[in-house]
Amino acid sequence: MTTTLLVRRFVDDYLRNRANLVFLVLVPVAFVVVAAPALAEAGRVLGGAGGGAPLATITAGWTAGFLAATAMYFQVSAARMTDRRLVISGLPRRTLVTARMSAGAVLAFVAGVAALIALAARNGIDQPWRVVAGTLMFAAIYLGFGAIVGATVRNPVNGTVLLMFIWIIDVFFGPGMSGADSPVIRALPTHFVSLWTVNLPPGHGGASELVWSLVWTGAALVGAFLVVLQTTSVGRRRRAAQVGSAAAQLRSGLRMAWRGWHRTPVLWALLAVVPAVFIWLADAITPHGSAPVGLRENGTALTAMLDPAHMHAGTMAPIAVGSLAAIAGVFIGLDARNADQRLALAGQRRWVVLATRLGTVFLAAGVATAASLAVTATVFEAHQWGVYIAANALVAMTYALIGVVIGPIIGRVSGAFVAFLIPFIDLGIGQSPMLQAQPEGWAEYLPGYGSVRVLLDGALTDTFDETRSLLLALAWVAALALAAIMLFRHERASTPASA
Repeated sequence: MTTTLLVRRFVDDYLRNRANLVFLVLVPVAFVVVAAPALAEAGRVLGGAGGGAPLATITAGWTAGFLAATAMYFQVSAARMTDRRLVISGLPRRTLVTARMSAGAVLAFVAGVAALIALAARNGIDQPWRVVAGTLMFAAIYLGFGAIVGATVRNPVNGTVLLMFIWIIDVFFGPGMSGADSPVIRALPTHFVSLWTVNLPPGHGGASELVWSLVWTGAALVGAFLVVLQTTSVGRRRRAAQVGSAAAQLRSGLRMAWRGWHRTPVLWALLAVVPAVFIWLADAITPHGSAPVGLRENGTALTAMLDPAHMHAGTMAPIAVGSLAAIAGVFIGLDARNADQRLALAGQRRWVVLATRLGTVFLAAGVATAASLAVTATVFEAHQWGVYIAANALVAMTYALIGVVIGPIIGRVSGAFVAFLIPFIDLGIGQSPMLQAQPEGWAEYLPGYGSVRVLLDGALTDTFDETRSLLLALAWVAALALAAIMLFRHERASTPASA
């Protein structure tokens, strides 16, 4: 009875923000309906075994896994102190953890059903029992990952980036998208689940795909239960702070932000390592071939036939930069709100508070950009390095500001969904030269259009011909910066003005 009541309360708490429920529907539609054709084309280019209908089927599992991991992460991490108080008050730890895992299972089931409905609406389901079971195994495995990361990684930027890292490596280097087949690839969490769900041959001996899929599912859930159980024990420490000139206040704010980051070295590692892995693996697995790419050279529009293996690493950099910058914008912005209010009440000038918040976000985006460019330089030679670097910086600024704006509006969980979804749709699909010679008409209205056109001009041509695209990218940055300022002023409307 107690467990059932707790499950209801935990689920109600998640759904209190109606945007979370909206994204349980919106994300499956985006992946399974909108993105599936582009993903199938990417799978064909990369030599994957799951092109066409099989890959479209696997997208339902990918979607359910992503939603389950994100929902479970915030179920566990956001309630850490609440759960400890419940344990102190006498609630058995096993009962609490069982309720948490059960609430996550309810959300994972809802995510799986939404993904399956989107799949059925798009092109039907050939083997319903196999696809349903496979999709739910995807959700269960990532439910476990979300719980483990939620219990062990306090910082939401760290946790979300880590989950995104696991998910993207699993998706883009698994059997559906990649033609690679090595023992390392087989160790990916949903390698065997993907093969079993669409009934693809394994290409290697040993136990059947279903056996390995069940092993992964059971191990993820049991491991998650044990880790969350261990971290619900009691006992943690808390941490601990002049009105000076504006410059002194700004230096002090940035220094305190730096100290806060210095305490979370995992964040720095993720901001540096995630782009490195994406870019190097993209370069390693992309087969040679020929693909049309629309460019502009010496003022003339042309379609060049280029080798995907040559340009893939260069076009992966903005995707990594945009995703990490958006996530940093969401969570650093949200985490700074309470501290910003205290600083304003203590006499900190409001524009200094805003500059500190944006400076911290841009610092995170800058780390991701620098790491991406350093790695890219080892496997890709841009024709115009200055233009290419500036374009990546524009992508970082644009998506960092998007994160700053959407975070306070829709909250942490939905913010995590959007911080991943928008760069994926925009940079990974809409603007990608790997999937189409020119962006579709709808992609021209997305925030990354101008920046990516400038980036491709710097990466693949010898002269700069994208002045109009540069102005468009700068206009996006200016508009988003204005929106961030207006939102900041709205947040501070009830706070007394500082001197």
